[in-house]
Amino acid sequence: MNGEQIEHRPSRRTGSRRAHRANSRTRRIVIGGGALATVAAATVAVSLASASQSGASGAGADRAVFIQGNELNGNTIRVFARDGQGKLKPAGTYATGGRGGDQVDAPTDSLASQGSLVYDDASRTLLAVNAGSGTLTSFRVDGTTLKGRQVVDTGGEFPSSVAVRGKIAYVMNAGGKGSVQGFRITAKGLSPIRGSFRSLGLANKDIPRFDTSPGEVEITPDGRNLVVTTKGNNTVEVFPLKRNGLPSVAEPVVNKSAGNVPFAISFDRTGSRMLVAEAEKSTVTTYQVKHDGTLKVLQKPLASGQEVLCWLERAGNYFYGGNTGNSTVTGYRMDKHGKLALTNEVGVATPPSSKSQGVIDIAVTKDAKFVYVQNAVSGTVDGFRVEKNGALTKVTTVEGLPAFAESGMEGIAAM
Repeated sequence: MNGEQIEHRPSRRTGSRRAHRANSRTRRIVIGGGALATVAAATVAVSLASASQSGASGAGADRAVFIQGNELNGNTIRVFARDGQGKLKPAGTYATGGRGGDQVDAPTDSLASQGSLVYDDASRTLLAVNAGSGTLTSFRVDGTTLKGRQVVDTGGEFPSSVAVRGKIAYVMNAGGKGSVQGFRITAKGLSPIRGSFRSLGLANKDIPRFDTSPGEVEITPDGRNLVVTTKGNNTVEVFPLKRNGLPSVAEPVVNKSAGNVPFAISFDRTGSRMLVAEAEKSTVTTYQVKHDGTLKVLQKPLASGQEVLCWLERAGNYFYGGNTGNSTVTGYRMDKHGKLALTNEVGVATPPSSKSQGVIDIAVTKDAKFVYVQNAVSGTVDGFRVEKNGALTKVTTVEGLPAFAESGMEGIAAM
């Protein structure tokens, strides 16, 4: 299974998956009552590295960046070896054994979520959603080689986000009523946690609209709460967890979001503060998650002046947000008192470029020295070095990745 193209098993939902849209499109996007952006996207030719060459050696063998292609006819993971300067070199392409997906009217991001591809360093496990197949794939990571592929059913429609804490993983299904399903990470792979399935009670179809689907699932650093953002309902919903990873309630504790269209979730380095990125006005709110699932606002929504903030990842005491509306990356700094501020007056950590259009998902290396940003419209990934003042200096660009059209790449992780 080490990178071989394996025949994909048929979906049990073949009749309801989707009506294919045109290969290129231009649309006006409306979310939270405001016009966001006009996006033109077209398909591009993609050259895949041979999986038989996936075993990298030498510099960068234990430093890698993983990119999810999210192809509708067969989802793949592209592996890149990372050198000490942050530059990337192709190291192989692996089939997940499932199909990618595309939410209805998605503007630039087919999965409309954060956390669709997650690397867990403790277990050296890479988890990838197969939105078009209703499945979750796990790989064992050995340097830049992926091994031991396992594909499991997620129990719902259109899985789009995964969270890991310790030996517990939860997948978020964005389609239908929306749901979460728990798994244990074992030496033999993923094992479903009996009794962990919970509905989110949403009103989506099997393939959801991008603006009404949930944005991300996360587990708080203390392992006591499972958190889900719902864009259309403007809520942050919390399931308190027992020590064994099971939700202690049948329905989530529903908290009204402080800012409209809550999307991405991140935590400060102490784990005591939760940050939520809100797309409507590109704001970030800081919360305390209480053990009973209720939220306390610690800092009101902080605006950046950018457009459509949907992704947010931490690098040390800095946070970086992806603004897909105007293809910029915003930098934030959190001080020792937990106060969040922009790293500069203009709210942009690095100048945008013509090869960086359609900024979506973001990944940060374990040492917090490098940040990698997916550009959906351009079909590129930019790598940046994190400077002492929080500015980002570009060190590499990877081209020829699946650009957004009928669908497109989404999901990026780093080690």
